[in-house]
Amino acid sequence: MMSALHAESMAPTLYSFRRCPYAMRARMALGYCGVPVTTVEVSLKAKPAEMLERSPKGTVPVLVLQDRVLEQSLDIMGWALAQHDPDDWSLAQDPDGQRQIAALIAENDGRFKQDLDHYKYAVRYPEFTQDDYRQRGERFLRRLNESLASRDFLITDRLTLADIAIAPFVRQFCAVDADWFWQSPYPHLQRWLQRFLASDLFITAMAKR
Repeated sequence: MMSALHAESMAPTLYSFRRCPYAMRARMALGYCGVPVTTVEVSLKAKPAEMLERSPKGTVPVLVLQDRVLEQSLDIMGWALAQHDPDDWSLAQDPDGQRQIAALIAENDGRFKQDLDHYKYAVRYPEFTQDDYRQRGERFLRRLNESLASRDFLITDRLTLADIAIAPFVRQFCAVDADWFWQSPYPHLQRWLQRFLASDLFITAMAKR
């Protein structure tokens, strides 16, 4: 029988940073699939040498497996769901749904992430005002709000990979000016984010280690 210590040593290692939205979504997917991992909280000012040895790019999340290293959060999420996807987050039998998931995540990770960074760090981008950058980000917020007007989740009537991949970034957008966000004209998006923030999945993934 394999000892608990040996089993732990065989577990994948996840290098993470608690507040990073990319790391958040990776942790939630790994928590959902139930595969044990050893999580190492990284100090961005003093990154572990063993992490940099396996992933010289130096950003989180990084998942070190027995046979390879996954350096992108979506790759980590995909690996997790390939191990165990009990609620079918990936919409395995729905190719059209899969395309919708991929397209929405691509928009989130592309234009919206850029707008979010400009909004959050507007002082670094003096070409426009913070309000200007917020308005650019609102294009995506409006799209999400419209999708949520007729259902509780982004793609279909239940949780999918899209919700988990995108929610940490909407949370971050909200945190820039929470008073504005919770008074903004996006009630469906607000309800969706509130549900996400109250979920056991998110709370567990955000527990301090």
